[in-house]
Amino acid sequence: MEEPKRVYQVWKGKNKFFFGGRLIFGPDVGSLIFTLLLILAPVFVFCSLVAKKLLHELHSYNAGYAILFLVIFLTVCVLILLFLTSARDPGVVPRSTNPPSEEFGGYESSASVEVGGKLSENLQFPRSKEVFVNGVPVRVKYCETCMVYRPPRCSHCSICDNCVERFDHHCPWVGQCIGKRNYRTFFLFVSSSALLCITVFSMSALHMKLLINKNATVLKAIRESPASLVLMAYCFILLWFIGGLTFFHVYLICTNQTTYENFRRRGGSRVVNAFDRGCTNNFVEIFCGKTEPSRIKLRSYAHQVVANFAYVAEKNGTVEDRRANVEEGVDIGNDILKISQRRDSVRASEQIL
Repeated sequence: MEEPKRVYQVWKGKNKFFFGGRLIFGPDVGSLIFTLLLILAPVFVFCSLVAKKLLHELHSYNAGYAILFLVIFLTVCVLILLFLTSARDPGVVPRSTNPPSEEFGGYESSASVEVGGKLSENLQFPRSKEVFVNGVPVRVKYCETCMVYRPPRCSHCSICDNCVERFDHHCPWVGQCIGKRNYRTFFLFVSSSALLCITVFSMSALHMKLLINKNATVLKAIRESPASLVLMAYCFILLWFIGGLTFFHVYLICTNQTTYENFRRRGGSRVVNAFDRGCTNNFVEIFCGKTEPSRIKLRSYAHQVVANFAYVAEKNGTVEDRRANVEEGVDIGNDILKISQRRDSVRASEQIL
């Protein structure tokens, strides 16, 4: 007898899983290697070529050891935050097994439902709904891929092929979508990376200053420690990107926006922000709010998840069983297609006459 499959084994998105579905990454998880190289290479150079010399030059009060410890501590924090951001479910909305039945009736269709239960292009569903958030009307859209109406602030990521709650953006540097469940760790990762850059830059500059005082000329100081100059240049360039990104996300947190929403507003879409609760409350929401549990149970068996959908449907008093199989969906689609073809043939006959 074939062993039942778990949810992560039949996953329809483009994510990649490790350790039996315990870790979920985006399809571009390979980019993490490049990100790790950008972080660890300068830290290794600093610790081996700069901090080692500072241990002797700043021997009083063990200042050199304090600098070395600070850089290693910040590096460990950055790596932990990078892992928590990349390997966590960002807030994926589970896909539905069938289109919402309560919306199916009452709308004409001129095409069939595709094999696998996917909605075809011509099936006339209402493209959006209007819900109220804090008294402000917010439009939510129907996702044909996931066959659900997206919650407010949710968007479908074309890279991961999932709907993600409070979708901010897909970050290639961490190989994962940034959404409701990992935005906090993403911001802390970016800000701690900026702090690490500042620390390495300032300590390298300090070492260069000590060498200039010792050798009396800048050229001799550079010859004695070219690594300090290279690290200063590297961190200065990197800090423009990471520092700017940090301040940009501070602004987004203050106004309770996502990157996706901010760029849409720049495109001319002037919509009242229904989620802005004031700067202080916005910060409290991001940094003090409880991280909600994942809505996708990747380690559960796939048939149990389908059964749970059916139970919820029956409990809510819906007419059709959510466990309707693909064959039933295809039969319904074929019937709709036949009606549509018959209607088209009648219209063609009338035009000829």
